[in-house]
Amino acid sequence: MKYYSTNGKAPLATLEKAVVKGLAEDKGLYMPERIKPLPKVFFDEIQNMTLQEIAFHVADCFFGEDVDAESLHRIVYDTLSFDIPLVKVSPPKGGQGVFALELFHGPTLAFKDVGARFMARLLQYFVNGKSSNGKCVNVLVATSGDTGSAVANGFLGVEGIHVYVLYPKGKVSPIQECQFTTLGQNITAIEVDGVFDDCQALVKSAFMDVELNARMQLTSANSINVARFLPQSFYYFWAYAQLKKQQMANGQMVNGKLVCCVPSGNFGNICSALFGKRMGLPISRFIAANNANDIFYKYLQTGQYNPKPSVQTIANAMDVGDPSNYARILDLYGKSHKAICRDISGATYSDEQIAETMRQCLAETGYQLDPHGACGYRALQEGLREGEVGFFLETAHPAKFKQVVDDICGKDVAIPERLQAFTKGTKQSIPMSKDFDSLKAFLKAQTH
Repeated sequence: MKYYSTNGKAPLATLEKAVVKGLAEDKGLYMPERIKPLPKVFFDEIQNMTLQEIAFHVADCFFGEDVDAESLHRIVYDTLSFDIPLVKVSPPKGGQGVFALELFHGPTLAFKDVGARFMARLLQYFVNGKSSNGKCVNVLVATSGDTGSAVANGFLGVEGIHVYVLYPKGKVSPIQECQFTTLGQNITAIEVDGVFDDCQALVKSAFMDVELNARMQLTSANSINVARFLPQSFYYFWAYAQLKKQQMANGQMVNGKLVCCVPSGNFGNICSALFGKRMGLPISRFIAANNANDIFYKYLQTGQYNPKPSVQTIANAMDVGDPSNYARILDLYGKSHKAICRDISGATYSDEQIAETMRQCLAETGYQLDPHGACGYRALQEGLREGEVGFFLETAHPAKFKQVVDDICGKDVAIPERLQAFTKGTKQSIPMSKDFDSLKAFLKAQTH
């Protein structure tokens, strides 16, 4: 399988190059040259498959031409060593139910664990093969919260790879910060005096710097990288399988009636879902739920894309003012605003509305939302139509935002043991300005 750049000015790349380089030479994002549809028999039997079996079939469509079956099977099964529950939250008026797909059962209790773990194993497959030439691969990752922790823990201790996590000072939750600043080993945390967009700009600038790339082998583990965002499509096939199983037990079918709502920041997650739809997944439409960073929502309303500096909200992992994967969505739909709007609608919520939703959902259903999931839950409830069934992605455990959740809901959210372990470590981070020269000088001084 070859990969092309969304900017259309870079040569075609192999999967190996797309994964190891991350970003194309023309600053575009890599896209697979074709999206393989899954056969009808797969969807006929999907409700009887395990999560790992489903994920392997999907992964084979993307990576099977470039990774041998035994290795790909091992990568998938090593990645998905935990369950992803689908929980019924509430029955909307006139509908069949609102479900939460709980993606926080991985090592760092966030949805990005799957993409990060998969990428770590796929990158190691290439590094241990013929691409590294004894040279360490350096992973640069910008984070607004959960990406950094998922990537750091996914790559922790992986030989031949060093990770640099760039995060905005004071703009991630304390527990999120602990998850990538206390690890040491092959993980270096860089605390940037700026916002997420500054961190992302630094990473992109590093990829484009000729001198730096001559000294270091650089790649990204943000959803910029195809190995990070494509595996997230597993979620949607799994959710469909569980809903189909439930509906069949009740003598019903969900085809043509299924709606998915995705809390969206950098738009890698919903982008992977759109790939799933192209592969035949029968989700009728999608809702992209935003916090106050509503650039994509306004694009849907007006057809004009006007990125701007991100603003800080209580749903911090979605504080993105210029979503990278907008370029992929635009490319996927041939730059047609009308076509995009046929499949995707949007919603945007203030901090006050997010807090109100968290309190209301807890009081009415007993379900504890985190601030990001609250955006998805509210948008789905408000957007479902008569007879539809929908699921939203609950992207992180509420305890990752404990102070915010406790203050809003008036309760003491229990911190799972896995999270508590991170808080006992010692913070190790490098303070950095948002000036690229500072980052470049620091990286040049490294020996990786």
